[in-house]
Amino acid sequence: MAQQEIAVIVGSGPGLSASLARLSTKEGMKVALAARNTHKLNGLIKEIDGRAYRCDASQPSDVASLFGSVAKDLGEPNLVVYNASGRVRGAITELDPEAVRQTILVT
Repeated sequence: MAQQEIAVIVGSGPGLSASLARLSTKEGMKVALAARNTHKLNGLIKEIDGRAYRCDASQPSDVASLFGSVAKDLGEPNLVVYNASGRVRGAITELDPEAVRQTILVT
């Protein structure tokens, strides 16, 4: 029997990440969702029978801990989707340079 594949989606939220989680589950994968605020993922986790992990993708130690926990709990991931980003929005001429820098560090 083949081992079930595992997807990790970093920067999980209600849009693209949720759609990818549903698709991955439909394809037979176990899904681990990672976000700074995991309580926002509770409904999706129940829907897909997945696992939620707290992870601030801008912190290397959080990312390392995430992958260590996923490997221990579910196994080594076959698919990683890195959908994390900052919250910088607006005209480029009006953006705070430090906010732009932080967004680049996350992505």
